Amino acid sequence: MDIGIIIFPTDKTIQPMELAQACEERGFESLWFPEHSHFPTSRETPFGDGSFGPLPEEYLRMHDQFIALTACAAVTKKLRLGTGITQVAQRDPIWLAKEVASLDMISGGRFELGVGYGWCVEQMRNHGLDFKQRREILREHCLLMKELWTKDEASFEGEFVKFEKSWAWPKPVTKPHPPILMGGAAGPKTAAHIAEFCDGWMPLGGLHDFDSGWANITRACEKVGRDPASLHLGVYFAIPPENADQVNSLADKGVKRCILPLPAEGADKVLPILDQYAVYID
Repeated sequence: MDIGIIIFPTDKTIQPMELAQACEERGFESLWFPEHSHFPTSRETPFGDGSFGPLPEEYLRMHDQFIALTACAAVTKKLRLGTGITQVAQRDPIWLAKEVASLDMISGGRFELGVGYGWCVEQMRNHGLDFKQRREILREHCLLMKELWTKDEASFEGEFVKFEKSWAWPKPVTKPHPPILMGGAAGPKTAAHIAEFCDGWMPLGGLHDFDSGWANITRACEKVGRDPASLHLGVYFAIPPENADQVNSLADKGVKRCILPLPAEGADKVLPILDQYAVYID
């Protein structure tokens, strides 16, 4: 099982380049950054299920994930780099396709695109997005990007996005394109999207029901004639296992990657925890 790291990279934490180098030196497989553009001070949408307490400060201070990951790519050679997750419905899909392809090329094919629907209603409203339409908009954005990544002359026409035949380079060096990994709980609708256009599923450890989600995904794959085994399974914010049995239980479910969380702190706090996590690599 591969072991990766995730952190909210902010103006107050260990900076992305130093962390990426530290992860590669210790042998971690991957490094992942979340994203939020901003949070309206009205705070209409509860954080989590309402029992999580106030919104943590790091949610307000994150670097742009693509700029931060590009900096990481420049100072590493083997470390895989991913988004956990990108708010795809809030982004222009034509620009996002170019960002993904550019980062994949600059990193030498080390990029993976974690995607998700998002949860903050007022944040989406500021982006001109109807919260109720976010799922289908994400779907169309992903399908449009796949056209741009794989065709010299690409076009797309959906309910929310219309894109006339166009040229756009660079193309990703990863073929046919960097993996698209869906985050979040996998109810029937999400499972159908995973089966249709994703390369994997990476729920949040301890928050999303893995077994029921995987059952939904399996049924959705069978419905469209796709082999569920073709999907890459990982867990975001996995709790560090205290014994081999816990690691084996995830492996028995087909999980190939555990992504362990770091606090949004400086190097003095983060690097010792990274050293503790490194024991799981072996």
